[in-house]
Amino acid sequence: MVRIGPITLGDFPLLLAPMEDVSDPPFRAVCKQEGADLMYTEFIAAEGLIRDAVKSVEKLDIYDYERPIGIQIFGENIESMREAAAIAEEAQPEIIDINYGCPVKKVACKGAGAGILLDLPKMQAMTKEIVERVKLPVTVKTRLGWDENTIKIIEVAQRLQDVGIQALTIHGRTRKQMYKGVANWDYIAEVKNHPQIHIPIFGNGDIDSPEKALDYKNKYGVDGVMIGRAAIGYPWIFREIKHYLKTGERLPPPTMLERVAIAKQHLDFSVRWKGERKGIFEMRRHYTNYFRGIQDFKTFRTRLVESDSAYEISDILDEVAEKFHGYFSQERLAVNF
Repeated sequence: MVRIGPITLGDFPLLLAPMEDVSDPPFRAVCKQEGADLMYTEFIAAEGLIRDAVKSVEKLDIYDYERPIGIQIFGENIESMREAAAIAEEAQPEIIDINYGCPVKKVACKGAGAGILLDLPKMQAMTKEIVERVKLPVTVKTRLGWDENTIKIIEVAQRLQDVGIQALTIHGRTRKQMYKGVANWDYIAEVKNHPQIHIPIFGNGDIDSPEKALDYKNKYGVDGVMIGRAAIGYPWIFREIKHYLKTGERLPPPTMLERVAIAKQHLDFSVRWKGERKGIFEMRRHYTNYFRGIQDFKTFRTRLVESDSAYEISDILDEVAEKFHGYFSQERLAVNF
């Protein structure tokens, strides 16, 4: 049984990764519904929280059905991170998570995110300040290192554990790799199997199928896996992995009716949370993913991303359901949302 502080997550929890401009409440809602055990907010800039910036503060929105949930923060200044953690704690999540893994230039090259992997004493000091500032469990998400010549992930794990974090998620790539190449899980396994590491270790990177989740579980011995890009437009990956781990059988793909129902639900929540204009705009990135692999979908996609009306988009989605009904084999009964 995997535990993070007082939080019980089951035998092999599936985590939803914190993804900028993706892991918002509407997206988290459909992932939770489909089986995600622990989710994190989009990463939030510490300086933005301290300045009470609207974009940063709205990322603190969490809902009871999402629990347990962690709020993830990032920044390069220790005092700012300390205060941001206290602000995040006031939103009453279950976990405060620190981002030591973001590889994008505007974050990492300023010493935040994966950039702090070039200064392990600072990383340890920052983490210690946050752990001591909040009462909630503190977790960390990181990468293997800045590049292949600076991989010190065992030392990173030991330093973080020593100052009190209660779980660690490791993305099996370096900052230099960004999201290219293959994630190296051998390093993740070294951390998990190290005799001095006793906190839960979650693996992240390239988990995109039930078969791979089971294979990596058995091969690398991690306590659970974090799923990011594979869940975009396909929240069903969580239920499919759980079913496969339990039965060894793969569920048939979601039906067209299910895809349309989830897309509508996602759109509705997006509009209610962000307002119609912004909600519609930010949903546009998801349509291709929800209906990936469907031939002759381009015309519908164009209409979906050009429409400024939630009602019109809903009607277009109904057309998609009608035109492509039965497109996926072994159609199942649509679930009620």
